[in-house]
This record gives sequence, C-alpha cells and structure tokens, in this order.
Amino acid sequence: MNFRISFLLFALALAGCSSAPTQPSQSQQPIVNQTDDALTEARFSQNLNDLLGQVSQTQEIPLPALEMGFLDAKTVPSIRKLVLPPSGTFKKNWLVYRKRFIEPVRLKAGKAFWDQNQAFLSQVEQESGVPAEIIVAIIGIETIYGRQTGNFRVKDVLSTLAFSYPDTPNKPAREQLFKDQLKELILMCWTEAGGKLPSQNSSQGVNGARFSACLNQNSSYAGAIGLPQFMPSSIRSFAVDGDGDGRIDLKQSPKDAIASVANFMKKHGWQPGMPISFPVQANAISEAKLLADGEPQLKYTVQELIEKGILTKQQGDLQTGGVEPQSKAFIVDLPYPDKDGSDQVQYFVGLNNFLTIVQYNRSYFYAQSVAEFAEALGYRNQSVVPVETSNKINRPTATTEKSKSKKSSPKKKAKTS
Repeated sequence: MNFRISFLLFALALAGCSSAPTQPSQSQQPIVNQTDDALTEARFSQNLNDLLGQVSQTQEIPLPALEMGFLDAKTVPSIRKLVLPPSGTFKKNWLVYRKRFIEPVRLKAGKAFWDQNQAFLSQVEQESGVPAEIIVAIIGIETIYGRQTGNFRVKDVLSTLAFSYPDTPNKPAREQLFKDQLKELILMCWTEAGGKLPSQNSSQGVNGARFSACLNQNSSYAGAIGLPQFMPSSIRSFAVDGDGDGRIDLKQSPKDAIASVANFMKKHGWQPGMPISFPVQANAISEAKLLADGEPQLKYTVQELIEKGILTKQQGDLQTGGVEPQSKAFIVDLPYPDKDGSDQVQYFVGLNNFLTIVQYNRSYFYAQSVAEFAEALGYRNQSVVPVETSNKINRPTATTEKSKSKKSSPKKKAKTS
C-alpha cells in the first residue's frame, strides 16, 4: 500500500487513541532531505517499504501504523560520510585518542556524576559486581554524562545506513546489521508505545504519538541512544529500569543508564574483582609483538606470559590474588606515530575484563581508555586477594582498600596520566 494513502486512512483511526501531541522531530539540528537524486530516493523508499511489510507480517503490527511512523523518513548524506573508513594515509594514534577522552573536563564531570549518584552506584556495584568507576568511565567517554548524545533522528540514521550505506568492501554486512537494528528500533518503539507483540499479553492500545516520538528521538550518527549510547538491540536485550518508575529511559534517567551499563557488562562476562589489563614489560616488547594479531580472543595463559617475561608475578597480585595461572589473556596493541612520524606501538596484556569492555565498543583504544579513565577515578586494577590468602600474608585486601576509598572517591584527585 502506498505510504501516503495508508497514512490518511490510518491517521483517522489512530487519532482517537493518541493523547499527546507529536513532538518536533529534531529541534537542535533540523535535517533536510538531501538525497542524491530521484532514483536513489525511489530505491530508498521501496526498500524501506519492503522492510516495513516484513515487520508487519512477522510481528503482527498494522502496516499503516508503520508507514505513518516512517512517512517522513529520509536519507542523510552526512551520515554516509561519517561512517566511511579513514583514508589510506591515516595513522591510528593511541596517544591522541587517549588525550581526547582522559582529560580534565570529563574527569571533573565524572566525579560530579559519581557524587550525584553515589548511593545508587554503590548499590549497583554490589548487586552486579561491576565497579562504579567502570560504569562512570563508560558513560563519561560515551556522552560526557548526557552532554553529547547525538543530533540525528534515529529512524533516519538506521534507514540511511540500512538502505544507502556507502560503497565499501563490507557494505552488504553493514547494511544487514543496520536493517536488523532498524527492526529492533521498530519493536522497541512499538512496545514502548503500548503495542502488542506476539510474545506479549498487553491489552493496551498503541499510542501513536509515543510511537512516533520514539522513532524520532535523537541518536548518534550510528544509531546509538541515550547516556550510555545503546543500539536498539542492546536496549531491548540489556537495558533495565534502574529508577523503578516502570519504564526505561536512557536519555533522562541516570539510574536507568547506570543499571543498564552494569547489566550489559555483567551479561557479557565481567568478572568481579579481576583486573582489566597490564602493560607489557619493557624488556619483552619484541616477544609481545610476535603474539599481537589484532584478534580480541583470549589465547594465552597468564602463566605462559609470565614465562615469556611479558608479565611478572607481582603485577596485579597475579600469584597471590584471584587471577589463576591458567587464566586466559591476549596481547593488545595500541599504535601511534612518534614526533618524527615513525610507527610506534604500546602493548598491554588484556584479560577477560578487557575483552568484556571490547564487547561494549569493539575498539582496543576504547577499552584501554575506559580502564585508564576508571583508574583516574580511583579504580584499583588488580585482583581481589582472597580472605584466606590475605590472612597468611597479613595485609589488607583490595576489597577493604577499595571500600575505604569509595567513601571519598568523588573527592579524590584524579590522575591525568
């Protein structure tokens, strides 16, 4: 059915159950339809219409409702440019990346955010095992605690990348990824508006204005939403109602964002009390270089890396703490050009918790930045020493040390290097 015909028919029927006025699509930065040509626009509309038809059929959502929600959807050429890979002359620069995120403004904002949510962060840490410093670091790096959540309508972003992704070698895979996210967005918004999906027993009628507002909410240029920048599939799978108001709001509720980040990390294998990463010993750089293959997979045991001189027994209580000698790890390589333009690399050993952060954002730069941001907030990057072991060696446990520091953590002087 044609978008506009079905819209007119469905609008009359839906008007009676929509109590809220439709919100402006994007007040901060209006988006203008700048499609390349009429053929591109026609192809975009047809592909989107086909997807809506599939979703309507498989999820039992009225097609006119979907068509009305996407009536003004458009491609955004600037998004296509933003997802292009860097040029062949571009050099990754870990030092520049780190400086962008581990800097005074974010650290100050992080301590303020911690201070404002200290009780809830402590509660979530106790329940999930994910340190408050890690949660605060992730939200700070993602959006500076809600200051930078994106200025694109999420439905335009996902539609553009699903049906008009730039010509790159991985175009088919990327388009499929964003088609899947577009479907997840529709299901998320339909449920949020009170719609009924086959797996639900809700008897509420759909709120058309709420459905439209959800589709039109702001996102990043990749379709990530809210303080923690969750994609629609992650919102549906891992977001939780932290403040207990009966709904999940990652844009306005810090408690929902905090609880959702912790739940994501827990569900992706965060190991409570375990370290994240350790720098490779200076005299073993060449050995580490041989093992660095860029694959985020736990391959080598801690014992093997100690024997190769890449780690030492003293790092992070590897022998007296909770990290077993057979625990798995991998080599993390962080390249950067020196002042002369020559290629240099900083190497780390990533443990399981480093890999968990990589699941949040598939970037070694990102994961190590989270680790170092957390350390700047007071995170102790070492294993928690078991009680029976601490009694033998007669020294306080890392848990005790952390408990003492947690009470004053918002007032700590942050490390900046």
